[in-house]
Amino acid sequence: MSEKKSAIDGGNHAALWHGRFAEGPDAEAVAFETSIHVDSRMALDDIRGSIAHASMLGKTGIIPSEEADAISAELAKIAVEIKTGKLEIDTSAEDIHSFIEGVLTDRLGDAGRKVHTGRSRNDQIALDERLYLKHAVPDLRKAITDLISALVDIAEKNLDTLMSGYTHMQRAQPVSLAHHLCAWCQMLVRDCGRLDDALKRIDLSPLGAGALAGSGLPLNREMTAKDLDFSGVTANSLDTVADRDYCIELTACFSLLMTHLSRFCEEVVLWSTEEFKFIDLSEKWSTGSSIMPQKKNPDFAELIRGRTGRVYGNLIALLTMMKGLPLSYNRDLQEDKQSLFEAYDTALSCVRIFTYMISTARWNKDRMAASCVGGYANATDLADYLVRKGMPFRTAHAVAASAVRKGIEKHKNLEDMSLSELREAAGSDLICNDVFERIDPRKCAEARRTTGGPAAEKVKEQILELRRFIK
Repeated sequence: MSEKKSAIDGGNHAALWHGRFAEGPDAEAVAFETSIHVDSRMALDDIRGSIAHASMLGKTGIIPSEEADAISAELAKIAVEIKTGKLEIDTSAEDIHSFIEGVLTDRLGDAGRKVHTGRSRNDQIALDERLYLKHAVPDLRKAITDLISALVDIAEKNLDTLMSGYTHMQRAQPVSLAHHLCAWCQMLVRDCGRLDDALKRIDLSPLGAGALAGSGLPLNREMTAKDLDFSGVTANSLDTVADRDYCIELTACFSLLMTHLSRFCEEVVLWSTEEFKFIDLSEKWSTGSSIMPQKKNPDFAELIRGRTGRVYGNLIALLTMMKGLPLSYNRDLQEDKQSLFEAYDTALSCVRIFTYMISTARWNKDRMAASCVGGYANATDLADYLVRKGMPFRTAHAVAASAVRKGIEKHKNLEDMSLSELREAAGSDLICNDVFERIDPRKCAEARRTTGGPAAEKVKEQILELRRFIK
């Protein structure tokens, strides 16, 4: 038995839950089952839920209203003391729920013992998690929105910054840096949408489901749900205490968010190399080498990329934990918070760090524009030119491919050939002097005016929509 004494009759906080047993667990067993180091972040949510529950108990006459008021008032004091640091959380307690109830009972005696009337730790835990997530997830969403805003700011300044787009890591077609950053933003917009959608399913109160079968007392679940700003109550008590879909769903959202950040970071790492040299990261967001004085390493981008695997692991841990559990509650479910909270913390920190890193970066516009020269990124535009002249696309494709092949042999880009050379290389008399305007890299990008395309006018439309989303 732990040597630390709690407020409950001189025993430890675990006595709240193990009253049936004459003999308590030894210190190692207590340490093994304790979750307070993980769930203490839900202290204020636990108190909020208990205040709503006590209020309902008083209003329904299940306990005297004066005792309900005393419980609520004392819990409010405990919340203030925890926030100010006056009350230190006792880490020898089994969990945050037993700690808070222990303090309450120490101060109010039998009145404090009535706070758990009609409630199980099973529905209490589910409530605390949902309350916590209802305010934590919007913090992550706000961080993602801040990142979108930072990217849009950069995009607005780089509408005319030409760069090559890539497929298979080969130069493909000219685009702009603004267009590329808007692509990143669209991934993040979807991340926000998934978080919003997940929050809708969290917005049901589990309180009143009890251990698994509700309560024989005349609880008013709808009253506590309204008091706690839930849109309603869960429909089935068995499912309520056994459900951790919301943990899995959100961790899946975090995982996909991290996938996007990792992809961004992969590009940042590539772009910061001497081979690309598109981006120059601030020294604040780079590190040196222990042996090579010249090095400037994109370590923060690499760390975000690396921590993606940690979040994936959290998701797999949750899925594996749940896959074989019968209804309803099983102690395995205690392990949900470690994975959920770690995934959340990792995702939030990575979004914030990436925002700082990308906001302070400098962009090498000349080097980016140079990536559009060579590699024949304008070959499709030559084919499109011939299509406008009436040639079937498949034929135009073959003609443009022939021009590229001859260009490679002559070590000349398409735009560097003379008209006669280009006609000979392509084998087509449809090519006239106006072709050179069509295959200029900048004109190639501007010609792509379909919705969502890289033409500056269309990128401005994308930026406007992103600004609306941010608001």
